[in-house]
Amino acid sequence: MSTKRKLIRGALILTAAGFISRFMGFFFRIFLSHAFGEENVGLYQLVFPLYALCLSVSTSGIQTALSRTVARKISLGRSEEAENILWLGLSLTVLLSLAEILIIQQNAETIALRFLGDVRCTELLVIISYALPCAAVHSCICGYCYGVQKAEIPAVSQLIEQTVRILSVVALFFLLQNQGGTPSVSLAMAGVVIGEFASAFYSSRALSKTRKKGSIPNLRSIWSGASELIPLSLPLTANRTAVTLLQSIEAASIPACLRIYTHSTSEALILYGVLTGMALPCVLFPSAVTNSVGTMLMPAVAEKQAAGKRSDIVSLIRKTAGSCFILGLTCCLFFLLFGSFIGRFLFHSETAGRFIVTLAWICPFLYTNSAMLSTINGLGKTAYTFFINSAGLLIRIAGVFLAIPGFGIQGYLWGLLASQSAVSILSAAVLYRQIKSSERNTALQG
Repeated sequence: MSTKRKLIRGALILTAAGFISRFMGFFFRIFLSHAFGEENVGLYQLVFPLYALCLSVSTSGIQTALSRTVARKISLGRSEEAENILWLGLSLTVLLSLAEILIIQQNAETIALRFLGDVRCTELLVIISYALPCAAVHSCICGYCYGVQKAEIPAVSQLIEQTVRILSVVALFFLLQNQGGTPSVSLAMAGVVIGEFASAFYSSRALSKTRKKGSIPNLRSIWSGASELIPLSLPLTANRTAVTLLQSIEAASIPACLRIYTHSTSEALILYGVLTGMALPCVLFPSAVTNSVGTMLMPAVAEKQAAGKRSDIVSLIRKTAGSCFILGLTCCLFFLLFGSFIGRFLFHSETAGRFIVTLAWICPFLYTNSAMLSTINGLGKTAYTFFINSAGLLIRIAGVFLAIPGFGIQGYLWGLLASQSAVSILSAAVLYRQIKSSERNTALQG
């Protein structure tokens, strides 16, 4: 199967899974807001930036490096070495995740109070820490599958994770309610752990069935790939951690800055919950397409780069970025016209509707950025992605500290638009430079 067909097929599979998963998650958030209230949804959302930070340290950089390295090994016909890289990645991520569990559980109250700004997050932190090793296993296997451009296992595991999470939370909620208890938002956090466990279990079983019996490499062969995987994963991990740390600072600072703008603690959490738990997921819903394209695009670009096919890379960049931009414009118009109705009808919230209409303007930039940044990573230019993401986040953080105290949550939305615009401009500039460089090299070779 050609690279183009693999890319399209993988993107379609991941898009279908992404849409189904987001559709389920969309209504799950409605259930959460009705079952636990907007303030508790705010607490629930407040924990996830720290969870993402832990994943960045233990998993995200290694997953990206694993995907790119496996794609390169497969293109060179070294499938056994590609499997060694997978086992090495699993070993590293699981060990790091176990260390993170110990750190979080021993310092949960301090983290909740000093970093998240609300001691009520302590129990939520302890619960979600158990999801880290499962997420590590799931992410590494998905990274390997992306590298070999087989999207079936990641797609199904995504659906299993979301399905099990939702069903477990709903079942526990009504079970506790029928027994006369008062369900807390901790049930929703327990659902994250159960869902990640189910996803890791499925992906492990599914991958084992695709491999020959007795083909598990020994320890020496596993660590033979360390000299290639670790040097590539370290800058990726550092970049992802730095970016996620900035995102965590941003998320933790929004409620605090809203309090400066005369909101009470409860009002600040409600606004934060509406923004991150209702409006943003709604606007991000169509990005299932662009995220899927970006996920499959990175190993495809890495494979073509290893084969020296510069003209094919240029063609992929132009087609994918252009398609994502057109999708973004279409979604922008849709949310401008129907955003207020969506907020009232689905969430019973005028505030959510206003947020959706304002956030509509970021769609053309947001959806295109996913494809462009994935392409830059596929080219091995990870330093550029770090610079671009950091620049965008610094603009958003400036919006939090400078605009929210004076203009409220609307100031943050303006900062978000400015941030996504800047990321688009910088990404386009980097890719334009790469395209021109490739064209010059092709002309010289001709």
